[in-house]
Amino acid sequence: MMEQEQKFFKSDEQSDELSDKQYAKIKKALKEARGQGIALNRVEGDLWVDLSELGRLLMQEHVDEQGDGDLGPTIDHEGKTLNRLETRYEKRYVSVFGELRIIRTVYGTRESQKHELVPLDARLNLPEGDFSFLLQDWSQAFCVQGSYKQSGETIEKILGIGQSVRSLEHMNGAMARDVEEFHASQSEPAAEEEGPILVLTADGKGIPMRRENPLENPPGRRGKGDKANKKRMACVGAAYTIQPFVREAKDVVEDLHRQELKEERPQPLHKRMRAELTREIEGEEVNGKDRIFRWFRETAAARNPDGEKAVVCLMDGERALWKKAEDYGVDAVCILDIYHVLERLWSAAYCFLAEGSQDAEAFVTERLTRLLKGQVGRVIGGLKQMMNKQALRGTKKKQLQAVITYMENNRDSMQYDYYLEMGYPIGSGVVEGACRHLVKDRMEGTGMRWRTEGAQSMLDLRAVYLNGDWKDFQEYRVEQNVRKLYPYREMIQELWSIAA
Repeated sequence: MMEQEQKFFKSDEQSDELSDKQYAKIKKALKEARGQGIALNRVEGDLWVDLSELGRLLMQEHVDEQGDGDLGPTIDHEGKTLNRLETRYEKRYVSVFGELRIIRTVYGTRESQKHELVPLDARLNLPEGDFSFLLQDWSQAFCVQGSYKQSGETIEKILGIGQSVRSLEHMNGAMARDVEEFHASQSEPAAEEEGPILVLTADGKGIPMRRENPLENPPGRRGKGDKANKKRMACVGAAYTIQPFVREAKDVVEDLHRQELKEERPQPLHKRMRAELTREIEGEEVNGKDRIFRWFRETAAARNPDGEKAVVCLMDGERALWKKAEDYGVDAVCILDIYHVLERLWSAAYCFLAEGSQDAEAFVTERLTRLLKGQVGRVIGGLKQMMNKQALRGTKKKQLQAVITYMENNRDSMQYDYYLEMGYPIGSGVVEGACRHLVKDRMEGTGMRWRTEGAQSMLDLRAVYLNGDWKDFQEYRVEQNVRKLYPYREMIQELWSIAA
């Protein structure tokens, strides 16, 4: 055996000795701590470090006892005879306990060619890179919640393992590449766990982006209308089922004035969220809205296969969103979010009345009640009459006309009396929450600027995390990565058994 290999290989007896010494060291330190009355928090900290080192030694011992994967001078694989290469190759493996060094026998045609079989890697299910699957899992679970820098510092504080921001970003991108296949593999919720109403809801949320051309806006004083950074809009979608919640107009008005919602309100079931940026995929630019509404169409087919559920599409008044719903044949009851309507009513009120006044509140409450009772035409007509009678001019006239136009454009989606009678939701709080939790809370931290690819990777993984699928996703991606890396694993296991 070469001298370099002897540096890393130890006999089973030597490996046992190292772990035994570390265990003895721990027991001795605890005994001394008891005798000296050392504070428990200090004992806890020292014990954590010592146990981590014991874990690393036991992991190294476990790997060493596997051998180096030498299964003989040749292996026949896919019609070829592969030779055992003379050089044994080292792999760096960073576990949650620390760094291991793994020496492996490699099979191929010659030293300078591709290593076609690495038996030990296949037997141990080693990842392609240096970091263990578990460390990747833990690291990215932090990264989807906070900045890369903070996440790296937290992991280093807990495990004593340093990871650069660049390394964590690369890990995030690599992991996100498995998300789409994971989505395709997911089964739909059991029918008995679903509600009779399927809700599809979408909205847009801007993400601050890095400037592709740094010279586009050189440092200095910004001109009028210039912004410190540009944003790219992500289309955020959510799909869930829910039980009917039958109400009357007065109930909704009371809810809107109440600080907290009634406890008996039904909750979304099996809510799933996604966010998509317009980006290049396989050489073609793909619109984020297209991907969300294609998902809506697939979701409606999968979660309502018999057409027994009522399907509701609940959004604000953005025409592009409604157009996509039409383009993708989303067969649903279209509902205009009542909160966006409420904003327009306040805008109308301030054309005539003082902001914050009781008269303005009464104005809004009266017209909201009429809208909820199905009197959309009367509300629009009344606003037009007021505009003419008050002879509004300039800014206020434009402001009120915008409200009227908004209601006229969305009139077909404002049949609130019918929606309330059927127990349909009329507020887009779920997707508004998704915009905040999925996008804003992670993507708009102080000083954060994103490139399209990195932003989409983060959105994909954060959606998996917030949907409660993180554990299932990690198990899926490990299985898929191992299958792709080691399609010959079963053969290796058989040869290993024979060799043993």
